[in-house]
Amino acid sequence: MKTLIVRKLIVDDRNELFDAQGMRHIEFPSIFSKIRDYTLAVLADCPPAFREGNLLEQQLSEIIKNGVKHGNRCDSAKRLRVWYDLRKRARFIVEDEGEGFSELEAWNDFYRRRQTALFEEDFDAFLDLASYRGPRSDAEDGGNSLVAALEYWNGGMIYDASRRKVGVVRWFSGGSD
Repeated sequence: MKTLIVRKLIVDDRNELFDAQGMRHIEFPSIFSKIRDYTLAVLADCPPAFREGNLLEQQLSEIIKNGVKHGNRCDSAKRLRVWYDLRKRARFIVEDEGEGFSELEAWNDFYRRRQTALFEEDFDAFLDLASYRGPRSDAEDGGNSLVAALEYWNGGMIYDASRRKVGVVRWFSGGSD
């Protein structure tokens, strides 16, 4: 018998993913057109084995984009802070200066319903849940970056209580020291 296991976005201020001791730190102004440059700057010393083609770059870019666009509303006076550690795994903490991810519970409910429809092979319902649209979504928002993120960040994806800071980790087999 198959069992449905649905991951969800978690809020936990005390999670070890927020321990930035020993991590590198960099800050950027919230300029949307610079997101790829910011991502590449963070990944400049990334071990090739961690890149997985460009999957790591895509996933980190989405987190940075969410902070710049949704968190800081592309206000170049607001900073985006990134802590990172690319030794035995890829670990990042990204913090914006916005209002926080207020729709986290609604997104978790959407994702649970989406995964349940897929599990139950209710493809009509699944198609109706193709992408998340929150009250502040625009035509450019597909809402699926968080779906991919929950699968990609195999060591966790945790928000702090303010929901302005997210910690993520991906473990790789045979990591680099």
